[in-house]
Amino acid sequence: MSSINIEEFMPVELVKAIANPLFPALDSLLRAGRHIASEDLDNHSFLLEFESQLQLFYQGYHVELMRAPEGFFYLRPRSTSLIGRSVLSEIDMLVGKVLCFLYLSPERLAQEGIFTTQELFDEMLSLVDEKKLMRLVTSRATGSDLDRERLLEKVKGSLRRLRRLGMLIPLGESGRFRVSEASFRFGADVRAGDDIKEAQLRLIREGEAVIHQQDHNQQILFKQDDKKQENQG
Repeated sequence: MSSINIEEFMPVELVKAIANPLFPALDSLLRAGRHIASEDLDNHSFLLEFESQLQLFYQGYHVELMRAPEGFFYLRPRSTSLIGRSVLSEIDMLVGKVLCFLYLSPERLAQEGIFTTQELFDEMLSLVDEKKLMRLVTSRATGSDLDRERLLEKVKGSLRRLRRLGMLIPLGESGRFRVSEASFRFGADVRAGDDIKEAQLRLIREGEAVIHQQDHNQQILFKQDDKKQENQG
């Protein structure tokens, strides 16, 4: 039986990438919607080294390996994607926008990028119209202490989902976390401009940070951002 030369079917550098011990776990993370930022040193360095080869690899699944201007990586599915799409709820999107706002804030430098769940919650209450926030709890919410407790629980759930996507790095069990540069995925529409922090604040206050129209399956993760990038491409 004649031997098969794998290089006839797959570039040698791609073979090296797939054979790397880091690849299986990293591939699973990317497929699950994880964003790989510079804080994840080993995986991020691996993606930098094999970026072009892995872009070719993922094209076979009808997804694109993207590197954002801030340097983090993620998979962007096409309409014909063979890999499942991540979805975020309305409150997930809003919490993500507030995370991005915190990432841009002067307090991030003063606090070494570390915030608590309560600090994020208080920031959200100060930025967003309370009636809009209460509608995320229930249409009958009145802004009572109980409604605020329910809203806080929803915010905690959103933070857990966003942590799995790589938007924040938890620090112990105290509710403290460090905001990742990947949170800027929620700020793609404010990359241009003289004062991106003020632009992000405007998006939150005006409700542009919230997706109001959802189907039963919710919105595709960062759908509006992806459409903009496709139109620019």
